[in-house]
Amino acid sequence: MEATGTDEVEKIKSKFISAWNNMKYSWVLKTKTYFSRNSPVFLLGKCYHFKTDESGELSTEGSNFDKINTEISGNVEEFRKDFISRIWLTYREEFPQIKGSALTTDCGWGCTLRTGQMLLAQGLMLHFLGRAWVWPDALDIDGSDAESWTAHTVKKLTASFEASLTAEREPKILSNHHHRQGKLKRNCDATEMRNEVYHRKIISWFGDSPLAAFGLHQLIEYGKKSGKIAGDWYGPAVVAHILRKAVEEARDPELQGVTVYVAQDCTVYSSDVIDRQCSCVDSGKAATKAVIILVPVRLGGERTNMDYLEFVKGILSLEYCVGIIGGKPKQSYYFAGFQDDSLIYMDPHYCQSFVDVSIKDFPLESFHCPSPKKMSFKKMDPSCTIGFYCRTVQDFEKASEEITKMLKLSSKEKYPLFTFVKGHSRDYDFVSSPLHEERDLFSEEEKKRLKRFSTEEFVLL
Repeated sequence: MEATGTDEVEKIKSKFISAWNNMKYSWVLKTKTYFSRNSPVFLLGKCYHFKTDESGELSTEGSNFDKINTEISGNVEEFRKDFISRIWLTYREEFPQIKGSALTTDCGWGCTLRTGQMLLAQGLMLHFLGRAWVWPDALDIDGSDAESWTAHTVKKLTASFEASLTAEREPKILSNHHHRQGKLKRNCDATEMRNEVYHRKIISWFGDSPLAAFGLHQLIEYGKKSGKIAGDWYGPAVVAHILRKAVEEARDPELQGVTVYVAQDCTVYSSDVIDRQCSCVDSGKAATKAVIILVPVRLGGERTNMDYLEFVKGILSLEYCVGIIGGKPKQSYYFAGFQDDSLIYMDPHYCQSFVDVSIKDFPLESFHCPSPKKMSFKKMDPSCTIGFYCRTVQDFEKASEEITKMLKLSSKEKYPLFTFVKGHSRDYDFVSSPLHEERDLFSEEEKKRLKRFSTEEFVLL
């Protein structure tokens, strides 16, 4: 009876926290975000410009962008479509109870797990859908009946995006090419159907149920191996290791072609990465895996060092970047782009109702954010995790060369933010955990490292 009373208290407490977070953060979601028409906007490697003239030239004075190959991807409407197409994972409430607790919401403590989920989701979108994919219904989100977003609210949220072009979304096809048009339509329909299947499947992997491969329930189970429990604070480095374990343990055949590597002490050991990519798939069948590389770093001491600004901007300018798990003190955000000295992010702090992703045609609207937010780089907490996606070994080798050059250009001090080193970690007297561990999901070395990360990182609300 006493346990039942405690559970009731926890449920009431959870509801109060959910209500408080919604009151605290909903006004932020409803405020306008202003973008300059005079500066390029970068979103996960794509460049957009909002100028109304037709010159199409970028203003890149005072930065290292002349060293990066940039291509203008489109105007305001195309930027909105691209941003809204990213998967947005926020606090949820009234989901199945988390094992070992009375919690049915992650309000107030799960934001870094959510930003980690968003980064992994972007990696999986690159893997299954490609960077060019956009959700066909992205610009129709304001007409949805989703509980969290009314049409009026979304119109207010997107008011700052005053599109200068009103061209038709689909290219015109001459009327005397009916046969070719019909064939093209059938091919497009087949491709769209395939993409929509993967779109829904990726979201379902992050569902808030015990069976979802990368859902909150599973991530918390893996976190227990490092001493974390539901309701604890999680930092960006700890979440990186939890995501790696979640991908390793995933049993869906579709996920056997993806692996995750976490850098050790700001060092990426190339041979360790390639070993992961060339590891066996499906019980002995040799194949090359795609890899998501996660690099936990600190961009300074107590505060973020502004010398790292150009490097962070350079990283977010790469198409194989899958974002940054970071934030500002006491709040975690998923950073996906920038304009000038402001970072563009998605905020997980809005509490939405549980969506059962196991049902057919579950509503998608609450998994897509209708409006980006901006934050000055100098407000960023120095502790973060940077993510990259490489489909092949050749892609990894090319990426390591490109990022190494970028690190050298941005490093004003003796040591770069992180490094790529040839060879295995064991060659440098580091203990490297095996690719496929037995019962214990974290090695003793990893547990020590996770414990250190837990004490060093910022507290998240």
